[in-house]
Amino acid sequence: MITTKKILLAAIACFVSLLAEAQQDPLYSQYFNNPMLINPAFAGSNQRLYAGAAYRSQWAGIEGGPVTFNFNSHLALAENKVGVGIVAVQDQLGDIKNTQYGGVFSYHIKLKNSTFSFGMQAGFTRYATDPNSIKVLNNPDPAFNQFTETKFNTGAGILLQSERYILSISVPRMLASSVSQGGQSIQVYNQNFYLYGSYLFYLNERIQFKPSTLLRATSGTPLSADINANFVFNKLYTAGLFTRKFNSYGILLQMVMSNYRVGYVFELPGKGSALNFSTHEISLSFSLDVLSFHNHSSNGL
Repeated sequence: MITTKKILLAAIACFVSLLAEAQQDPLYSQYFNNPMLINPAFAGSNQRLYAGAAYRSQWAGIEGGPVTFNFNSHLALAENKVGVGIVAVQDQLGDIKNTQYGGVFSYHIKLKNSTFSFGMQAGFTRYATDPNSIKVLNNPDPAFNQFTETKFNTGAGILLQSERYILSISVPRMLASSVSQGGQSIQVYNQNFYLYGSYLFYLNERIQFKPSTLLRATSGTPLSADINANFVFNKLYTAGLFTRKFNSYGILLQMVMSNYRVGYVFELPGKGSALNFSTHEISLSFSLDVLSFHNHSSNGL
């Protein structure tokens, strides 16, 4: 246990030292349901088969506004000591579309009252521009040309988790990716560093309070902080409020039905924002115990 604490403290120190060294990843508001989107160490952590998808429309009403779709699935193997999974994310803004896909591996070490995990992922990012996806006034316009290029990337993360708390540190894409188009270098992704933590308070037998915070650091961009405050009722229904850098605010609603979860997020920009448009995010996921050593809880999400 002492060794694990030393590892975590060293990792946090590295994270802080890299804040000044680190383009933004796609935004999510329901990452705490399936944090494998930001940390591969979560693969297999629920000790079941998991699959989930989410759709996010940011600044709804603006043509060409950011739209993100993600799908991921992971499975616990080897007496729940190993997790394997796949992840796919498509992020589109205007005529630019980034598609990420890859595989995930994690290993879990059982401690006295918690589990320490580390994970890695590897895959590809496909950068593409499609002028047909937007309305161009002067068509054809030489500034809008079809272009495609694919880049390899890899990521890593560590995790300390118990029934009450989560502490996660990760870099989902460790390699900075850029493409050359028309003689210009375009930055597709840079390193994004994530520090995530949550804690579960039992208010009574029926109500739980789960606050969480996500810090996101990227070079050339101010440090981003998400603050979430969620209430869970009978372990089936969740309602919460959150803010991102105090520039946007939102509400979250979720419902668990047996092994399925449905979620919805509604966001509004804060006062003084240049874009006064709402954002919507919906998600659907399921979790099943398909192997004999899996968690057989009816609510394994």
